[in-house]
Amino acid sequence: MTTKGTQTTPDLLQAVFDTIDEGIHVVDLNGKTIYYNKVAAQLDGVDASEVIHKHVLDVFPSLTEETSTLLQVIKHGSPIYYQKQRFANVRGVLVDTVNTTMPIYQNNVIVGAVEISKNLSEIKKLSEKLIELQEKFIRNGTSAKKGNSTSSARFDFEDIITQNETLKKLKQTATKAAKTASPILIYGETGTGKELFVQSIHNHSQRKNGPFIAQNCAAIPASLLESILFGTSKGSFTGAAERPGLFELAHNGTLFLDEINSMPIDLQAKLLRVIEDGIVRRIGGTRGIQCNVRIITAMNEHPTTCVKAEKLRQDLFYRISVVTLHIPPLRERKEDISLLSEHFLKKFNDRFNKSVKSLAHNVQALFQQYNWPGNVRELEHAIESAMNIADGNTVTEDHLPSHLFHTSSPIQTEPISFRKEVDKFEKVLIESALHRYNKNILQAAKFLNLPRQTLQYKMKKYNISK
Repeated sequence: MTTKGTQTTPDLLQAVFDTIDEGIHVVDLNGKTIYYNKVAAQLDGVDASEVIHKHVLDVFPSLTEETSTLLQVIKHGSPIYYQKQRFANVRGVLVDTVNTTMPIYQNNVIVGAVEISKNLSEIKKLSEKLIELQEKFIRNGTSAKKGNSTSSARFDFEDIITQNETLKKLKQTATKAAKTASPILIYGETGTGKELFVQSIHNHSQRKNGPFIAQNCAAIPASLLESILFGTSKGSFTGAAERPGLFELAHNGTLFLDEINSMPIDLQAKLLRVIEDGIVRRIGGTRGIQCNVRIITAMNEHPTTCVKAEKLRQDLFYRISVVTLHIPPLRERKEDISLLSEHFLKKFNDRFNKSVKSLAHNVQALFQQYNWPGNVRELEHAIESAMNIADGNTVTEDHLPSHLFHTSSPIQTEPISFRKEVDKFEKVLIESALHRYNKNILQAAKFLNLPRQTLQYKMKKYNISK
């Protein structure tokens, strides 16, 4: 590789390339290596001296002209993006990488190729270990024969706390859908409580004594997700162990695929086939394995938006959305804020051995005004943060995370009615107090520091039932 500039320039470039945490491998038009950084040597399990000035196939004998991404790019002149590759180095050690390979042009003539590699070997080992642990957990649970022992689903519909009419109807719909085996798609912003619905559906279904397995599709590299879902078969092609995938582990139970819109489109096609016929084929295997699995999927974007953006196959969308549930954000159900706040106060009182009884009125007002971009999860974390600091019986503004004050709401461009905004807040406070004391008007009035007659007048004004 030739460079221009002072004599220190090649050394400087070498130092820069060696600090990059990705392997860089450059070959000339003949397939001989002309640059190879330290990370590439570590990934491939060889010394740089064994690779420089040598042909790719001499160093990596398990590759061929057809399977080497570098040689294919030289031959065809077209880049290859995010290609998973498994090969044996000169010492016979198997290496898993994901590569992006680009042609190098000089004066519009191809002169070589550069490959940037990421190591997947350790991630793959960890993923396979996770599957092994899940398999052991399910087998041990099955042998224990204790009710819900094979399920990691902890929540039920009673754990979904709300006085919002939309969410109440969603709970009713989900309860009915739980009794069937049809696929369910749940979408809503991050932190709205999608997994509470998923686990509740499983625990309310006929599969409640079977496995519940959840997999976030965005948490695993795309190149490994297929083997995790469908398993691997021992063979010369894959070099993998005989191992079941999540579909097999979820047999007679529920498989929850979160952020399914992050799954590669080609893998979505394979998923569709499995959902359609219920038959899984392990990677590298030919035998079909029948799996009885209920599929529940979730995403934090609107599904039709994902279809239009080609993040989600349209045919897969139709198949997984037999029942669709949209969980509204917290800002659209602000009547739940006081109710949820009370729930989280109790939760962290028990956890921290404290006796905080309430939120200060100005804190309640702030909570009603705040937009809650992180939804219920953000509210819970805000109260947990405050409970770490609070040492009295009331959470005040001094106890709250600072970002609640620095995050401004959208600018109001239209005139607002001060009276209407005050009325909205009053109604929420009264409904929360009545719920707290199980509709006992006298106790709610004492809590709000109002005469009983005043509270009754306001209940009538706001059409709040007894």
